[in-house]
Amino acid sequence: MRPFNLIIFLPVAIAGAFLASAAVFAEQTTGVPGSPSATTTIDGKYLPAPPPAFGGVINLNAKDSKPSWPATVVPPKGAPNVLLIMTDDQGYGVSGTFGGVIPTPAMDRIAKAGLRYTQFHSTALCSPTRAALITGRNHHSTGFGQIGELSTGFPGYDSVIGPENATIGEILKQNGYATSWFGKNHNTPTFQYSLAGPFDQWPSGMGFEYFYGFMGGETDQWTPYLFRDHSQVFPFVGKPGYNLITDLADDAIRYMGELNASAPDKPFFVYYVPGGTHSPHQPTQEWIDKMKGKFDMGWNELREQIFANQKRLGVIPPNTQLTPWPKDILPEWNTLPAENQKLFARQAEVYAAYVAYTDHEIGRVIQAVEDMGKLDNTLIIYISGDNGTSAEGTMVGTPNQMTSYNGILDLPIAEQMKAYDAWGSPMTYPHMAVAWSWAFDTPFKWTKQVASHFGGTRQGMVMSWPGHINDTGGIRTQFHHIIDIVPTLLEAAGIPAPVMVNGIAQKPIEGISMAYTFDKANANAPSKRETQYFEMFGNRAIYHDGWIAATTPPASPWLMGSVKLPEDVVDGYTWELYNLTEDYSESNDLAAKNPDKLRELQDLFMVEATKYNVFPLDNSVLTRLITPRPSATAGRNVFTYSGEMAGLPYGDAPSILNKSYTITAEVEVPQDGGDGMIATMGGRFGGYGLYLLKGKPVFTYNLVDLERFRWEGDQPLTAGKHTIVFDFKYDGPGLGKGGTGVLKVDNKEVASNQIPHSIPFLMTIDETFDVGLDLRSPVDDKDYQVPFRFTGKIDKLTIKLDEPKLLAGEQRMLDQKIQEAKIKAQ
Repeated sequence: MRPFNLIIFLPVAIAGAFLASAAVFAEQTTGVPGSPSATTTIDGKYLPAPPPAFGGVINLNAKDSKPSWPATVVPPKGAPNVLLIMTDDQGYGVSGTFGGVIPTPAMDRIAKAGLRYTQFHSTALCSPTRAALITGRNHHSTGFGQIGELSTGFPGYDSVIGPENATIGEILKQNGYATSWFGKNHNTPTFQYSLAGPFDQWPSGMGFEYFYGFMGGETDQWTPYLFRDHSQVFPFVGKPGYNLITDLADDAIRYMGELNASAPDKPFFVYYVPGGTHSPHQPTQEWIDKMKGKFDMGWNELREQIFANQKRLGVIPPNTQLTPWPKDILPEWNTLPAENQKLFARQAEVYAAYVAYTDHEIGRVIQAVEDMGKLDNTLIIYISGDNGTSAEGTMVGTPNQMTSYNGILDLPIAEQMKAYDAWGSPMTYPHMAVAWSWAFDTPFKWTKQVASHFGGTRQGMVMSWPGHINDTGGIRTQFHHIIDIVPTLLEAAGIPAPVMVNGIAQKPIEGISMAYTFDKANANAPSKRETQYFEMFGNRAIYHDGWIAATTPPASPWLMGSVKLPEDVVDGYTWELYNLTEDYSESNDLAAKNPDKLRELQDLFMVEATKYNVFPLDNSVLTRLITPRPSATAGRNVFTYSGEMAGLPYGDAPSILNKSYTITAEVEVPQDGGDGMIATMGGRFGGYGLYLLKGKPVFTYNLVDLERFRWEGDQPLTAGKHTIVFDFKYDGPGLGKGGTGVLKVDNKEVASNQIPHSIPFLMTIDETFDVGLDLRSPVDDKDYQVPFRFTGKIDKLTIKLDEPKLLAGEQRMLDQKIQEAKIKAQ
């Protein structure tokens, strides 16, 4: 038979598109076209690029045909590797690189090889900053006007990064980069943490081919709630001294080494964001020992030292004023009793150790890049903090952050001193006193959460790229924002912002590239960012052309929304005005002297807020924690489990907060006696557990490690089938009320107890709901150690929940949130 070519007929328009695509590929292909080694760059405006037409020949017989491989997509020639680093909860005065007293040699290294930026900004809170960082769009534009735990059913606040906001990971991946993410996520909706997915909002669905880290805003560094891609992992088991900060560095170094071995020419994008130094402050003892005695001078003197260092280093202008110490809300160090000073100094030592430890491990990752011979072609960006230093530890600090999350804001010093020697260890979940946070935000006012002032939003940032930044060791003073990182990376790589990704038209990138600042000739060039709004919890500001107008916070963030705030969020706030060209630290309020300028900027805020989904403004805090959200638990009041099941995230587990409930366990006890966990939520720092202890039924309620309430039968259960019931009647209405619990075995009461209070808002952050065993930490260390696997069989576990018992105002708030969720679901 005579050979012939096969011809595939396509509609003219489609055929034309494929031919045009093939032409583009042909023009940009390197190597022998059609060979396995051929590579190509793509236009990048429409991702993914359409597949090229087959470039070979197909006949009936293989020997008469010619193969052709599609070329491998690679970034444009000269595109750098990218190492994007950001730490957590570190204000402008934390790092030694920007005048702080804590050594940060890894950050110093990048500053000396590149540039320091002294007017770079965050959003004032964790996941909003992170959403803006990876998308190049404002946080409200991406659904992250708040952290995911406080999400509500409005476009600017639903914690969903939609497909119209493709991340830098997705863009670089489709342009030929190897993309990876290490450390903190906090950009997946809290109601999607379980293995039920969907996974489009997980790192893998946002363009990151490898993820190793934790999903939420924080985790215990000793026993982290950790994922590799979509699977929970437990690397700390059997490893005394394990700490996540080191583990993340180890895994990133391993990943880069394996990538280099398998594809040495493939550029990488490594997004490296460890949990340091968000609470809990948990460095290793080695680093704590290095900080011994370094904060005995107190927070007022610390602030003076940082301010002097900043002037010496040139990271603040010479005429900068140190904003006054707020004597009406923070105590002077020399007014404190000696025991208080001792405790507070310890808190700062542990925090500082955490900062230095985190930077040290970052330094190992940077060194690994150099050891691979890739430092000269790697753009490194290192941002100190995703917001100002956290003031969420209350005025006096806490050995357990869960206390302040639940509105307990004044733990006695004597009570805290019991944890003095263990501060930072696995037995604590600590945070420091507010005054340290204020000092670490020198020279500015306020702290994390406060978007209206630079204490909440000014971050130290350094950037290096050998051969492209020609003013090594230089300082840049242009006004920039976290959304400017994505366009900077795209310009450096020669990749355009896409018009369409995976068939979805894209919102324009809202950031502005900072690459113009790389050249020494542009050291003093005017900032290309002329306008930027800020908003968080109703506190807001608007920057424009050297001026900033800002609302005065009506309450301190460390009060966690526990005080009455203005009901009129739009018009019920006082405004301040600053000329930043003359007043770097916002110390001279010009609002009274220049009302016309203030009005101009207030009007501009309304324009920008409308453009970027900032409305409706909402200044509530803790009550948003109990807002109903879409989840596997929404609308359910009966939950049934059997056998062994562990690791269900908090958001997908039955919530017993502020309501009556009944837990019924149908179990089989073995002949040699029963022992082990039946059901638990939370652990050492708050939660509950129903278990058998040497055969006796026990229910323990852990009130955020302040007090434990216990119900225990006096007789071990005999072998065979039994029904164990814990029935709790809540004393509401109202948040955090007490109640009466009754423990029964085979319909016979074996224990009864009343409790005066219960956890009102948040039982845990990173512990899970487990059946048949207990992961991470026990609810009572005196009773058992994890995993405390149940030795019998759990035939059926049923948890039945009543409706929450709340006050009228609280119920109205919940009804409104439920309606919002329904509207959003439609």
